[in-house]
Amino acid sequence: MQFGIFSVGDVTTDPTTGRTPSEHERIKAQVEIAKKAEEVGLDVVAVGQHHNPPFVASSPTTTMAYIAAQTERIILSTSTTLITTTDPVRIAEDYGTLQHLTDGRMDLMLGRGNTGPVYPWFGKDIREGINLAVENYALLHRLWREDVVDWQGRFRTPLQSFTATPRPLDGVPPFVWHGSIRSPEVAEQAAYYGDGFFSNHIFWPASHTRQMVELYRRRFEHYGHGTADQAIVGLGGQFFMRRNSQDAVAEFRRYFDNAPVYGHGPSLEDFAAQTPLTVGSPQEVLERTLAFREYVGDYQRQLFLIDHAGLPLKTVLEQLDLLGELLPDLRAGFAEGRPAHVPDAPTHASLVAAAGGPRRHVDADLAAATPFEQLLRQAGAPSSARTDLTV
Repeated sequence: MQFGIFSVGDVTTDPTTGRTPSEHERIKAQVEIAKKAEEVGLDVVAVGQHHNPPFVASSPTTTMAYIAAQTERIILSTSTTLITTTDPVRIAEDYGTLQHLTDGRMDLMLGRGNTGPVYPWFGKDIREGINLAVENYALLHRLWREDVVDWQGRFRTPLQSFTATPRPLDGVPPFVWHGSIRSPEVAEQAAYYGDGFFSNHIFWPASHTRQMVELYRRRFEHYGHGTADQAIVGLGGQFFMRRNSQDAVAEFRRYFDNAPVYGHGPSLEDFAAQTPLTVGSPQEVLERTLAFREYVGDYQRQLFLIDHAGLPLKTVLEQLDLLGELLPDLRAGFAEGRPAHVPDAPTHASLVAAAGGPRRHVDADLAAATPFEQLLRQAGAPSSARTDLTV
C-alpha cells in the first residue's frame, strides 16, 4: 500500500490574511512540500497539469525532475497528465526521459482534464474528449512497447517508421494509472490494458466511487488480467488535521467557505458527510481513511490533497508532520486482513522483475544491417527497395 499526496498547483488567496502567493512562491512551495513528504515517510508525491490561471502546473515533468534531483526515495507521479490535449509522442519522450533521470522512480496518471478552454488552445474539441483519450493512449501504449511504429488515426498526423526516444528504462515502460471522477469509459480503458485505475474520490459520495471501482474490477477480470480483487486501484482523499478536532474545524472552515472549488456551496459539515473530506483529529482521519476499503476493497495507493484553498506553506508542512505520525497506523490498518494474493502497488523494480529482468529494446535486424541499410530502413523504404539498392 502506497501513501502520498497530490497537488493541482492552484494559486489561491489566503482568506484569513488576504495574501495571494506569487507564482514563483507557489512553484517553490511544491518542491518544499515534496521534500517534506519524503522526510515524513510518504511513498508518492503527484503534481498536476493545467495550462490556465490560477494554476502553475503547466510543466509537470520539469517539476518532477527538479524534485527527483533533491530527493532519494519518493516516487514522482502526476495528477494528471492530460492525455487529451498533450501529444502522445511528447508524453512518450518527456516521461521516457524522466524515467531515466529518476532511475525509474516515477509513474504517471492520465486524465482528460476538466478545464474546457484548454481543448481549443491545443487545437482539440472538448466534445471528442473520450475519443481523444482512447486514441492517444492507444498510440502512447505502442510507442513505449514497439521500437518502430507505423500509425494513423483521427487526431494527429500519421507516424511512419517512428521510434520514440529514449526507449523505456530496462525495457519496461512507466506504470500508468488512468484517473477519472465520473467517466466509466476511463475505467474500461484502464481495465482493457491491465493498467491502474485512480478514482479522484474528493467530490463525490462513496456510492459513486464504489460503482466506478467495481466496474473497473469486473472489466479487469473480464480481460484476463487477474481476479477482480487483484485489480490495481488508487483513491484520492482530503483532510485537515489538528490535535483537537474542534481546532481543526474552526481553522479550516475559513478556507473551506472561500475555496474556489467548493466555497459558497454546501456547509463544511454537509460536504464532509457526503464526501471523503475529513476535518478533525488524527484519530478521526485514521478511522475515516481505513473505512475506504469497506466500499472499494483492498487497494494499492492512497493520495491526499492538502495544499489547496489558500492554505499557507507552513500549515501544509504541519499537516504533513501529522500525516507522518499517522503512517505506521495507516500501514498496519490496511495490512490487517489483506489477502496474500492482492498485489502491492507496481514499482519500476517490480515491473522489471515481472518482465524477467532488464531488457534492451534492440532491433536485431537493424543492428546487423550495414549503415546504408539502416538509413534506408529508418527512412521507411520498403524491403524490396532496400534489397535492390544494396545489391
